[in-house]
Amino acid sequence: MILSEKFKVDFLVIGVQKSGTSALDFYLRNHSEIGMGNKKELHFFDTDSYFRNSKVDYSIYHNQFTFNQENKIYGEITPSYIYWKNSIKRIKEYNPNIKIITLLRNPIERAYSHWNMSIKKKNENEDFITCIKKQIIEINENRCIQNLPNSYVDRGLYLKQIKEVMHHFSSDQLMFIKYEDFLSNQEKTLKKVFSFLNIEGMFNFQFQKKNKFNYSDNITREEKNTLLHFYKDEIKEIEELLDWDCKDWLK
Repeated sequence: MILSEKFKVDFLVIGVQKSGTSALDFYLRNHSEIGMGNKKELHFFDTDSYFRNSKVDYSIYHNQFTFNQENKIYGEITPSYIYWKNSIKRIKEYNPNIKIITLLRNPIERAYSHWNMSIKKKNENEDFITCIKKQIIEINENRCIQNLPNSYVDRGLYLKQIKEVMHHFSSDQLMFIKYEDFLSNQEKTLKKVFSFLNIEGMFNFQFQKKNKFNYSDNITREEKNTLLHFYKDEIKEIEELLDWDCKDWLK
């Protein structure tokens, strides 16, 4: 039997975008007991065409890994999995015992970082305040459509995404990391991640901050207040659900 038929992916980092997942990917790839996908963001479970038939061809997915006997566990990072409809259900059907890691960032800062990335990639030509006001109206009127490149506001509605993950997986399979905690103490957070994944040892730790670029302007007070008004009740519910302190998100 070939190795790819014996092995399954043991863990996923499913989100959220612009929350330190590239730095975490670097660390996981440098751990001797972990085998990661051949690249970051394999986008298997959020590609609807792979799931049109009743029998899913997982070889498409497994071919993105180099399975061998040396690694103890295998995983990959695709931040859009938590956002894309049906991805979590598909992950459960693939491996009911899989472990799930999710990083969550202040949704206001996440949205602004996302918009800046879209501007840099020339996927956006409207200013931030125009974009977020338009998207808030669409969300409130139930006209919002899933959109990976430009869903600045919708992707920050973490509560429904968290509840979807909790619905399909038990608490011992789930780890939620506050991005701001990860940023302030990466080494401490990594030790918790490795413990969660049941692997031992550390490599030669060196602080990483991936995909960092300078914004052309700082977020304005109007932009921040618009998003704070939209997100504040949800942030308070997330605090209670995850037993977190998110006062910094509410400033």
